[in-house]
Amino acid sequence: MVFKVPVATSDNAETIALMALSYVAERDTVMKLMVVQTGIAPVTLHRRASEPELLAGVLDFLLSNETILLDFCEAKKLSPEVIARIRQKLPGATTDG
Repeated sequence: MVFKVPVATSDNAETIALMALSYVAERDTVMKLMVVQTGIAPVTLHRRASEPELLAGVLDFLLSNETILLDFCEAKKLSPEVIARIRQKLPGATTDG
């Protein structure tokens, strides 16, 4: 069963991004891939975990890899569309227009 966040807010965006960070941190292969792609060391991820900019980067990482995104969404009972929608509530989001 998939649930959807009815209204994307900064608060639930940060909460879901923290869930994504936890998901990444718990999977060695995924963590290594994120480190390679972003250049961010695991200790930096831990130290900056509450920063909205870093959390936005975690969602960007998920959104850049369909396999990892779908696995995360399945594990957390979220749809990929929710991740894309909440990403717009964090710093650095692209805008349509």
